[in-house]
Amino acid sequence: MHIICIFKDMTNQEQIEAFYTAFAAGDADGMVEHYHDDIIFSDPAFGILKGERAKAMWHMLVERAGGKNKVTYSDVRASGKTGGARWTAKYVYGPKKRPVTNEVTASFIFKDGKIIEHHDDFNLHTWAKQALGVPGLLMGWTGFMRKKVQKTTNRLLDAYLKKSK
Repeated sequence: MHIICIFKDMTNQEQIEAFYTAFAAGDADGMVEHYHDDIIFSDPAFGILKGERAKAMWHMLVERAGGKNKVTYSDVRASGKTGGARWTAKYVYGPKKRPVTNEVTASFIFKDGKIIEHHDDFNLHTWAKQALGVPGLLMGWTGFMRKKVQKTTNRLLDAYLKKSK
């Protein structure tokens, strides 16, 4: 399902709301329509992603979820060229299908009526405990684990991009 959005005169707050409405519906195309071509995205799991790579990440995550993610959002706000929101994703992770509830704080910067920067922040240790079990519990707070998670997620994204071409 693709949610159709009319961008003319859409406020920054409406951009954020439309982005998360599309996310909750599993509509990656609808999400990335709100991104500027020069988007910069960052989060603890992927690090920094730019342009098409950032857009492809959402496509990969939505496809991998197969419609089984539950995404909710709240506290959407925007003022001038910045905005923010809180969102929660509930899903299962990895071959052991571990249940994960990820609480995320997002911040946005807008340019030309679209999102030019999107930064998600969440507690990687909390995520790792849920997603990885004992290794995440013991090592999830370390820089080593952050680098390992980012290397793994970016390797998955590289494979997704290669397959998509």
